[in-house]
Amino acid sequence: MLDLMPSLSTWRPAVSGQRCAVATIVAAEGSVPRPLGTSMLVSESGDVLGSLSGGCVEGAVVDAALEAIRDGGSRLEWFGYSAEDAFAVGLSCGGELEVHIQPIQSTSAAGLDLALLGAVSGRPSSLALIRRLDAAGSAVVVLDPAHFSAEGSPELSALLGGDAAVIRAAAQLEPLLHGGRAGLVRLAPAEGCGGSVSEAEPLTLLVESRLPASRMLIFGANDFAAALLPAGKLLGYDVTLCDARPAFSGQDRFLAADQIVNDWPHRYLAAEAAAGRIDSRTVACVLTHDPKFDIPLLETALGLGLVYVGAMGSRRSHRQRIDALAARGATVEALERLHSPIGLDLGAVTPAEVAVSITAEILVSRAPRAPRAASGWGSLKDGAGSIHQRTPANRTVEDSKVNPWT
Repeated sequence: MLDLMPSLSTWRPAVSGQRCAVATIVAAEGSVPRPLGTSMLVSESGDVLGSLSGGCVEGAVVDAALEAIRDGGSRLEWFGYSAEDAFAVGLSCGGELEVHIQPIQSTSAAGLDLALLGAVSGRPSSLALIRRLDAAGSAVVVLDPAHFSAEGSPELSALLGGDAAVIRAAAQLEPLLHGGRAGLVRLAPAEGCGGSVSEAEPLTLLVESRLPASRMLIFGANDFAAALLPAGKLLGYDVTLCDARPAFSGQDRFLAADQIVNDWPHRYLAAEAAAGRIDSRTVACVLTHDPKFDIPLLETALGLGLVYVGAMGSRRSHRQRIDALAARGATVEALERLHSPIGLDLGAVTPAEVAVSITAEILVSRAPRAPRAASGWGSLKDGAGSIHQRTPANRTVEDSKVNPWT
Protein backbone atom coordinates (compact mmCIF):
# COMPACT_ATOMS: atom_id res chain seq x y z
CA MET A 1 0.00 0.00 0.00
CA LEU A 2 2.90 2.36 0.68
CA ASP A 3 3.81 2.37 -3.01
CA LEU A 4 0.41 3.93 -3.82
CA MET A 5 0.30 6.57 -1.10
CA PRO A 6 2.12 9.34 -3.02
CA SER A 7 -0.71 9.25 -5.60
CA LEU A 8 -3.69 9.04 -3.24
CA SER A 9 -4.15 12.75 -2.67
CA THR A 10 -4.70 13.31 -6.41
CA TRP A 11 -6.43 10.05 -7.40
CA ARG A 12 -9.93 11.06 -8.46
CA PRO A 13 -11.88 8.18 -6.83
CA ALA A 14 -10.22 8.80 -3.47
CA VAL A 15 -10.78 12.55 -3.68
CA SER A 16 -14.44 12.12 -4.69
CA GLY A 17 -15.21 9.66 -1.86
CA GLN A 18 -15.84 6.50 -3.89
CA ARG A 19 -15.82 3.09 -2.26
CA CYS A 20 -12.64 1.19 -3.08
CA ALA A 21 -10.89 -2.11 -2.49
CA VAL A 22 -7.18 -2.66 -2.05
CA ALA A 23 -5.57 -5.78 -3.49
CA THR A 24 -2.19 -6.65 -1.97
CA ILE A 25 0.35 -9.38 -2.66
CA VAL A 26 0.69 -11.27 0.63
CA ALA A 27 2.66 -14.28 -0.62
CA ALA A 28 4.90 -14.80 -3.62
CA GLU A 29 6.81 -17.81 -4.91
CA GLY A 30 9.10 -18.29 -7.88
CA SER A 31 9.42 -15.77 -10.68
CA VAL A 32 6.94 -12.99 -9.98
CA PRO A 33 6.95 -9.41 -11.29
CA ARG A 34 6.39 -7.60 -7.98
CA PRO A 35 7.31 -8.30 -4.33
CA LEU A 36 5.20 -8.91 -1.24
CA GLY A 37 3.36 -5.77 -0.11
CA THR A 38 2.73 -4.46 -3.64
CA SER A 39 -0.83 -3.13 -3.86
CA MET A 40 -3.42 -2.06 -6.38
CA LEU A 41 -6.50 0.06 -5.66
CA VAL A 42 -9.79 -0.49 -7.48
CA SER A 43 -12.67 1.96 -7.20
CA GLU A 44 -16.36 1.10 -7.41
CA SER A 45 -16.43 2.66 -10.88
CA GLY A 46 -13.60 0.37 -12.04
CA ASP A 47 -10.73 2.87 -11.94
CA VAL A 48 -7.37 1.32 -11.07
CA LEU A 49 -4.31 2.71 -9.31
CA GLY A 50 -1.16 0.60 -9.35
CA SER A 51 -0.30 -2.84 -10.72
CA LEU A 52 0.40 -6.29 -9.29
CA SER A 53 1.81 -8.24 -12.20
CA GLY A 54 2.23 -6.00 -15.20
CA GLY A 55 -1.06 -7.13 -16.71
CA CYS A 56 -1.36 -10.92 -16.55
CA VAL A 57 -3.70 -11.11 -13.53
CA GLU A 58 -5.00 -7.54 -13.25
CA GLY A 59 -8.34 -8.23 -14.94
CA ALA A 60 -9.21 -11.04 -12.54
CA VAL A 61 -8.09 -8.95 -9.56
CA VAL A 62 -10.34 -6.07 -10.66
CA ASP A 63 -13.33 -8.45 -10.90
CA ALA A 64 -12.64 -9.83 -7.42
CA ALA A 65 -12.16 -6.31 -6.02
CA LEU A 66 -15.50 -5.12 -7.44
CA GLU A 67 -17.18 -8.16 -5.91
CA ALA A 68 -15.55 -7.34 -2.55
CA ILE A 69 -16.84 -3.77 -2.78
CA ARG A 70 -20.36 -5.04 -3.46
CA ASP A 71 -20.53 -7.61 -0.65
CA GLY A 72 -18.17 -5.89 1.83
CA GLY A 73 -16.13 -9.03 2.46
CA SER A 74 -12.37 -9.61 2.28
CA ARG A 75 -10.97 -12.54 0.34
CA LEU A 76 -7.76 -14.30 -0.70
CA GLU A 77 -7.14 -15.11 -4.36
CA TRP A 78 -4.40 -17.39 -5.68
CA PHE A 79 -2.80 -16.98 -9.10
CA GLY A 80 -0.40 -19.44 -10.66
CA TYR A 81 0.39 -20.86 -14.07
CA SER A 82 -1.79 -23.38 -15.83
CA ALA A 83 -0.15 -25.17 -18.76
CA GLU A 84 -3.29 -27.20 -19.42
CA ASP A 85 -5.74 -24.34 -19.81
CA ALA A 86 -4.61 -21.68 -22.30
CA PHE A 87 -7.37 -19.35 -21.13
CA ALA A 88 -6.72 -19.69 -17.40
CA VAL A 89 -5.79 -16.54 -15.51
CA GLY A 90 -2.23 -16.84 -14.31
CA LEU A 91 1.40 -15.82 -14.46
CA SER A 92 3.11 -16.94 -17.63
CA CYS A 93 6.46 -16.51 -15.86
CA GLY A 94 5.64 -19.55 -13.74
CA GLY A 95 5.43 -17.83 -10.36
CA GLU A 96 2.63 -17.91 -7.83
CA LEU A 97 0.88 -15.02 -6.11
CA GLU A 98 -1.56 -14.90 -3.22
CA VAL A 99 -3.52 -11.67 -3.24
CA HIS A 100 -5.52 -10.31 -0.32
CA ILE A 101 -8.47 -8.14 -1.39
CA GLN A 102 -10.04 -5.84 1.18
CA PRO A 103 -12.85 -3.29 0.72
CA ILE A 104 -12.22 0.10 2.30
CA GLN A 105 -14.17 3.30 2.58
CA SER A 106 -12.91 6.67 1.45
CA THR A 107 -13.78 8.05 4.87
CA SER A 108 -14.50 5.76 7.80
CA ALA A 109 -13.81 5.17 11.46
CA ALA A 110 -11.66 2.17 10.59
CA GLY A 111 -7.89 2.31 10.66
CA LEU A 112 -7.49 1.69 6.93
CA ASP A 113 -8.88 4.94 5.62
CA LEU A 114 -8.09 6.53 2.27
CA ALA A 115 -8.45 10.00 3.73
CA LEU A 116 -5.92 9.21 6.46
CA LEU A 117 -3.47 7.59 4.06
CA GLY A 118 -3.80 10.47 1.62
CA ALA A 119 -3.11 12.96 4.42
CA VAL A 120 0.22 11.35 5.33
CA SER A 121 1.25 10.62 1.74
CA GLY A 122 3.20 13.86 1.53
CA ARG A 123 5.33 13.08 4.57
CA PRO A 124 9.03 12.16 4.28
CA SER A 125 9.90 8.69 3.04
CA SER A 126 10.01 7.24 6.56
CA LEU A 127 6.61 5.61 7.04
CA ALA A 128 5.04 2.25 7.87
CA LEU A 129 1.63 0.62 7.74
CA ILE A 130 0.49 -2.31 9.88
CA ARG A 131 -2.71 -3.93 8.64
CA ARG A 132 -4.91 -6.63 10.14
CA LEU A 133 -5.80 -8.92 7.27
CA ASP A 134 -8.17 -10.96 9.43
CA ALA A 135 -10.14 -7.86 10.50
CA ALA A 136 -11.32 -5.73 7.59
CA GLY A 137 -10.53 -2.04 7.76
CA SER A 138 -8.11 -2.14 10.68
CA ALA A 139 -4.67 -0.57 10.38
CA VAL A 140 -2.08 1.55 12.15
CA VAL A 141 0.10 4.18 10.46
CA VAL A 142 3.60 4.44 11.97
CA LEU A 143 5.35 7.73 11.25
CA ASP A 144 8.81 6.80 12.55
CA PRO A 145 9.31 3.07 11.91
CA ALA A 146 13.08 3.14 12.52
CA HIS A 147 12.52 3.95 16.21
CA PHE A 148 9.08 2.42 16.78
CA SER A 149 8.52 0.43 19.96
CA ALA A 150 5.55 -1.92 19.86
CA GLU A 151 5.10 -2.06 23.62
CA GLY A 152 3.46 1.09 24.88
CA SER A 153 1.71 1.88 21.59
CA PRO A 154 -2.02 2.39 22.31
CA GLU A 155 -2.84 2.28 18.59
CA LEU A 156 -1.15 -1.10 18.15
CA SER A 157 -2.78 -2.41 21.33
CA ALA A 158 -6.18 -1.45 19.97
CA LEU A 159 -5.40 -3.05 16.62
CA LEU A 160 -4.29 -6.35 18.17
CA GLY A 161 -6.89 -6.50 20.93
CA GLY A 162 -4.71 -5.92 23.96
CA ASP A 163 -1.20 -5.55 25.32
CA ALA A 164 -0.65 -9.32 25.57
CA ALA A 165 -0.88 -9.67 21.79
CA VAL A 166 1.44 -6.67 21.36
CA ILE A 167 4.10 -8.35 23.49
CA ARG A 168 3.80 -11.54 21.43
CA ALA A 169 4.01 -9.62 18.17
CA ALA A 170 6.81 -7.21 19.07
CA ALA A 171 9.72 -9.56 18.34
CA GLN A 172 8.45 -10.09 14.79
CA LEU A 173 7.07 -6.64 14.04
CA GLU A 174 9.98 -4.49 15.11
CA PRO A 175 12.68 -6.05 12.86
CA LEU A 176 10.44 -5.49 9.83
CA LEU A 177 9.70 -1.90 10.84
CA HIS A 178 13.27 -1.03 11.78
CA GLY A 179 14.66 -2.65 8.63
CA GLY A 180 12.30 -0.96 6.19
CA ARG A 181 10.92 -4.31 4.98
CA ALA A 182 7.55 -5.86 4.22
CA GLY A 183 6.42 -9.09 5.83
CA LEU A 184 3.43 -11.17 6.84
CA VAL A 185 3.11 -11.96 10.55
CA ARG A 186 0.75 -14.62 11.91
CA LEU A 187 0.20 -14.89 15.64
CA ALA A 188 -1.22 -18.17 16.89
CA PRO A 189 -4.50 -17.86 18.85
CA ALA A 190 -4.08 -17.20 22.56
CA GLU A 191 -4.50 -20.13 24.90
CA GLY A 192 -7.76 -20.45 26.76
CA CYS A 193 -8.21 -20.81 30.51
CA GLY A 194 -7.68 -24.57 30.33
CA GLY A 195 -4.40 -24.25 28.48
CA SER A 196 -5.75 -25.27 25.07
CA VAL A 197 -5.58 -23.10 22.00
CA SER A 198 -8.90 -21.45 21.20
CA GLU A 199 -10.70 -22.07 17.92
CA ALA A 200 -10.17 -18.46 16.82
CA GLU A 201 -8.40 -17.81 13.53
CA PRO A 202 -4.75 -16.72 13.74
CA LEU A 203 -4.23 -12.97 13.97
CA THR A 204 -2.68 -11.99 10.63
CA LEU A 205 -0.74 -8.77 10.04
CA LEU A 206 0.78 -7.31 6.93
CA VAL A 207 3.67 -5.01 7.80
CA GLU A 208 5.01 -2.53 5.24
CA SER A 209 7.85 -0.26 6.28
CA ARG A 210 9.64 2.40 4.29
CA LEU A 211 12.77 4.13 5.55
CA PRO A 212 14.67 7.07 4.06
CA ALA A 213 16.80 6.15 1.07
CA SER A 214 20.00 4.27 1.81
CA ARG A 215 23.17 6.30 1.40
CA MET A 216 25.88 5.87 -1.17
CA LEU A 217 29.08 7.66 -0.20
CA ILE A 218 31.44 8.25 -3.13
CA PHE A 219 34.94 9.37 -2.18
CA GLY A 220 37.00 10.98 -4.91
CA ALA A 221 35.82 13.48 -7.53
CA ASN A 222 36.98 11.99 -10.83
CA ASP A 223 35.64 10.48 -14.05
CA PHE A 224 34.60 7.26 -12.32
CA ALA A 225 32.69 9.17 -9.65
CA ALA A 226 30.91 11.19 -12.35
CA ALA A 227 29.70 7.92 -13.92
CA LEU A 228 28.85 6.18 -10.63
CA LEU A 229 26.82 9.10 -9.26
CA PRO A 230 23.84 8.78 -11.67
CA ALA A 231 24.02 4.98 -11.41
CA GLY A 232 23.63 5.26 -7.63
CA LYS A 233 20.71 7.65 -8.06
CA LEU A 234 19.08 5.18 -10.46
CA LEU A 235 19.22 2.51 -7.74
CA GLY A 236 17.48 4.87 -5.32
CA TYR A 237 20.44 5.86 -3.18
CA ASP A 238 20.92 9.21 -1.51
CA VAL A 239 24.32 9.99 -3.02
CA THR A 240 27.07 12.01 -1.35
CA LEU A 241 30.30 12.98 -3.08
CA CYS A 242 33.18 13.73 -0.75
CA ASP A 243 36.58 15.07 -1.78
CA ALA A 244 39.09 17.16 0.12
CA ARG A 245 39.86 19.18 -3.02
CA PRO A 246 37.21 21.83 -3.86
CA ALA A 247 38.71 22.43 -7.30
CA PHE A 248 37.82 18.84 -8.25
CA SER A 249 34.42 18.46 -6.55
CA GLY A 250 33.17 21.86 -7.69
CA GLN A 251 32.71 20.79 -11.32
CA ASP A 252 29.25 20.94 -12.86
CA ARG A 253 29.24 17.23 -13.69
CA PHE A 254 28.81 16.44 -9.98
CA LEU A 255 25.81 18.71 -9.38
CA ALA A 256 23.36 15.78 -9.46
CA ALA A 257 24.72 14.55 -6.11
CA ASP A 258 22.41 14.99 -3.16
CA GLN A 259 25.33 16.37 -1.16
CA ILE A 260 28.81 17.53 -2.12
CA VAL A 261 31.27 17.67 0.78
CA ASN A 262 34.76 19.15 0.87
CA ASP A 263 36.57 17.47 3.74
CA TRP A 264 39.13 14.78 4.40
CA PRO A 265 37.19 11.56 3.68
CA HIS A 266 37.98 9.69 6.90
CA ARG A 267 37.15 12.74 9.00
CA TYR A 268 33.83 13.23 7.23
CA LEU A 269 32.86 9.55 7.54
CA ALA A 270 33.69 9.45 11.24
CA ALA A 271 31.62 12.59 11.85
CA GLU A 272 28.63 11.18 9.94
CA ALA A 273 28.81 7.95 11.93
CA ALA A 274 29.01 9.86 15.22
CA ALA A 275 25.93 11.88 14.20
CA GLY A 276 23.94 8.71 13.50
CA ARG A 277 23.66 9.33 9.76
CA ILE A 278 25.37 6.05 8.81
CA ASP A 279 23.67 2.66 9.12
CA SER A 280 24.05 -0.93 7.98
CA ARG A 281 22.45 -0.11 4.60
CA THR A 282 25.14 2.44 3.70
CA VAL A 283 27.60 1.74 0.86
CA ALA A 284 30.99 3.39 0.54
CA CYS A 285 32.85 3.56 -2.78
CA VAL A 286 36.46 4.73 -2.41
CA LEU A 287 37.61 5.98 -5.80
CA THR A 288 40.36 8.37 -4.71
CA HIS A 289 43.13 5.85 -5.51
CA ASP A 290 45.52 7.76 -3.25
CA PRO A 291 46.95 6.07 -0.12
CA LYS A 292 46.94 9.24 1.97
CA PHE A 293 43.16 9.34 1.54
CA ASP A 294 42.40 5.64 1.13
CA ILE A 295 44.11 4.07 4.12
CA PRO A 296 42.59 6.17 6.97
CA LEU A 297 39.23 6.17 5.18
CA LEU A 298 39.11 2.39 4.74
CA GLU A 299 40.26 1.87 8.31
CA THR A 300 37.27 3.93 9.46
CA ALA A 301 34.78 2.42 7.00
CA LEU A 302 35.62 -1.20 7.79
CA GLY A 303 34.83 -0.58 11.45
CA LEU A 304 31.29 0.69 10.83
CA GLY A 305 29.44 -2.44 9.68
CA LEU A 306 28.50 -1.00 6.29
CA VAL A 307 26.81 -3.32 3.78
CA TYR A 308 29.46 -2.57 1.19
CA VAL A 309 32.93 -1.02 1.19
CA GLY A 310 34.75 -0.99 -2.14
CA ALA A 311 38.06 0.57 -3.17
CA MET A 312 39.40 1.25 -6.65
CA GLY A 313 42.89 0.21 -7.67
CA SER A 314 45.00 -2.43 -9.35
CA ARG A 315 45.80 -5.75 -7.73
CA ARG A 316 49.23 -4.38 -6.85
CA SER A 317 47.58 -1.37 -5.18
CA HIS A 318 45.23 -3.74 -3.39
CA ARG A 319 48.10 -5.78 -1.93
CA GLN A 320 49.81 -2.62 -0.70
CA ARG A 321 46.51 -1.40 0.74
CA ILE A 322 45.93 -4.67 2.60
CA ASP A 323 49.46 -4.57 4.06
CA ALA A 324 48.99 -0.97 5.21
CA LEU A 325 45.62 -1.68 6.82
CA ALA A 326 46.92 -4.80 8.54
CA ALA A 327 49.84 -2.79 9.92
CA ARG A 328 47.30 -0.37 11.40
CA GLY A 329 45.51 -3.21 13.19
CA ALA A 330 42.79 -4.23 10.75
CA THR A 331 41.59 -7.78 11.40
CA VAL A 332 41.43 -10.54 8.81
CA GLU A 333 37.64 -10.54 9.09
CA ALA A 334 37.48 -6.81 8.39
CA LEU A 335 39.81 -7.07 5.40
CA GLU A 336 37.69 -9.89 3.94
CA ARG A 337 34.74 -7.47 3.82
CA LEU A 338 36.69 -5.09 1.58
CA HIS A 339 35.73 -5.26 -2.10
CA SER A 340 39.03 -4.48 -3.73
CA PRO A 341 39.68 -4.18 -6.60
CA ILE A 342 36.19 -2.73 -6.70
CA GLY A 343 33.41 -4.18 -8.88
CA LEU A 344 32.43 -7.45 -10.55
CA ASP A 345 34.62 -8.86 -13.28
CA LEU A 346 32.55 -7.73 -16.27
CA GLY A 347 35.43 -6.67 -18.49
CA ALA A 348 34.71 -3.03 -17.67
CA VAL A 349 37.11 -0.40 -19.00
CA THR A 350 35.39 2.97 -19.42
CA PRO A 351 34.07 4.95 -16.42
CA ALA A 352 30.48 4.10 -17.42
CA GLU A 353 31.31 0.39 -17.63
CA VAL A 354 33.10 0.51 -14.29
CA ALA A 355 30.01 2.15 -12.75
CA VAL A 356 27.92 -0.80 -13.96
CA SER A 357 30.50 -3.19 -12.51
CA ILE A 358 30.40 -1.44 -9.13
CA THR A 359 26.61 -1.23 -8.90
CA ALA A 360 26.33 -4.90 -9.90
CA GLU A 361 28.64 -5.84 -7.03
CA ILE A 362 26.62 -3.67 -4.65
CA LEU A 363 23.46 -5.53 -5.65
CA VAL A 364 25.19 -8.83 -4.93
CA SER A 365 26.37 -7.61 -1.53
CA ARG A 366 22.88 -6.42 -0.59
CA ALA A 367 21.35 -9.84 -1.30
CA PRO A 368 24.11 -12.44 -0.88
CA ARG A 369 23.47 -15.94 -2.14
CA ALA A 370 25.51 -18.86 -3.46
CA PRO A 371 27.19 -18.32 -6.84
CA ARG A 372 25.52 -20.06 -9.76
CA ALA A 373 28.74 -21.60 -10.96
CA ALA A 374 32.32 -22.05 -9.90
CA SER A 375 33.23 -19.12 -12.09
CA GLY A 376 31.07 -16.83 -9.95
CA TRP A 377 28.21 -14.59 -11.04
CA GLY A 378 27.56 -15.43 -14.65
CA SER A 379 24.75 -14.90 -17.12
CA LEU A 380 21.23 -15.97 -16.19
CA LYS A 381 21.11 -18.04 -19.37
CA ASP A 382 23.85 -20.29 -17.98
CA GLY A 383 22.11 -20.89 -14.65
CA ALA A 384 19.43 -23.31 -13.50
CA GLY A 385 16.57 -23.21 -11.04
CA SER A 386 14.52 -20.26 -9.87
CA ILE A 387 15.65 -16.77 -10.86
CA HIS A 388 14.13 -15.21 -7.74
CA GLN A 389 15.44 -16.67 -4.51
CA ARG A 390 13.21 -16.88 -1.45
CA THR A 391 14.07 -14.00 0.87
CA PRO A 392 12.77 -12.78 4.23
CA ALA A 393 10.29 -10.48 2.48
CA ASN A 394 8.70 -13.50 0.76
CA ARG A 395 8.25 -15.53 3.91
CA THR A 396 5.45 -15.68 6.42
CA VAL A 397 6.57 -14.94 9.96
CA GLU A 398 4.90 -16.97 12.68
CA ASP A 399 5.39 -16.69 16.41
CA SER A 400 4.61 -20.35 16.95
CA LYS A 401 7.95 -21.67 15.67
CA VAL A 402 11.54 -20.63 15.19
CA ASN A 403 11.93 -18.56 12.04
CA PRO A 404 15.37 -18.74 10.40
CA TRP A 405 14.55 -15.84 8.09
CA THR A 406 14.53 -13.12 10.77
